[in-house]
Amino acid sequence: MKNRITELLGVKYPIVQAPMGWIARAQLASAVSNAGGLGIIETSSGRLDEVREEVKKMKTLTDKPWGINVAQAFVRDPDIVQFVADQGVRFVTTSAGDPNRYCEALKSKGLTVFHVVPSLAAALKAIEAGVDGLVVEGGEGGGFKNAREVSTMVLLPLVCSKVKVPVIGAGGIVDGRSMAAAFCLGAEGVQMGTRMVSAAESPVHQNWKDRIVQAAETDTVFLNRFGPGPALRALRTEKTSGFERTPPENIMAEFGHVLDLYFGGDMEASIALSGQVAGRIDEVKPVAQILCETVEEFAAVMAEMGAKYGRAAQPA
Repeated sequence: MKNRITELLGVKYPIVQAPMGWIARAQLASAVSNAGGLGIIETSSGRLDEVREEVKKMKTLTDKPWGINVAQAFVRDPDIVQFVADQGVRFVTTSAGDPNRYCEALKSKGLTVFHVVPSLAAALKAIEAGVDGLVVEGGEGGGFKNAREVSTMVLLPLVCSKVKVPVIGAGGIVDGRSMAAAFCLGAEGVQMGTRMVSAAESPVHQNWKDRIVQAAETDTVFLNRFGPGPALRALRTEKTSGFERTPPENIMAEFGHVLDLYFGGDMEASIALSGQVAGRIDEVKPVAQILCETVEEFAAVMAEMGAKYGRAAQPA
């Protein structure tokens, strides 16, 4: 596959792994890069000393392209731009903040910069800031969200109709069919989050993976819509079902025991961020298999649609 995304990222397939805090580290990211996609190392955990160690591991696990995400709301290091530039990557995504904050400085270091956006207004602001591209993330995706969430089906074609930069679609992407849908809506690449959380190489506890596999499409909750603090989408558990009805005063305080959930398997210890595509995942698979099946299905679906409807699109 060749398009602007593969050329900018230097990858075989325009498939990017989402930068989930504590999860998007060397073990998972290297598997994605080695399989032909683009692995991303997170900074949203805020633990840059640990991230440095993960970067060192990454360099021993893959010689393929990979990137780093700068989650502005969680990174307090004033030297983050130099930190990213020193890692030898060519691609960085910025998120959870003003695209003007780091874009110019990152680009001055020779990096390709994409900003994650949840709305058209945010997309246009990022374009004004000079980004090279966008990750357009619909509200069905997991993690921290815009309180006024818009689905990928609406947001992605809207943004793509207004901008000229390459776009990576995110939110609801889990396989080749959803990748094909994103391309039909204007994207040139896709980002997968929940699908990668459930992958064999994901470092999270098996209990979390099992919950994703068992989940129905209705088994996520949208929390904290009215604040204070960020809104977010998570798996439905006893805790999060309660929060859906009665939000805590400080949603971020609920992440104080997040590692007990992520790696200890206590699904009530914290909040398991997850997208609605959990309801479409029925098996834990290795990353290489996920990417291979995605690309094969993508090609088959696009060919099928062309054969079935190509003539219908021709003028009489």
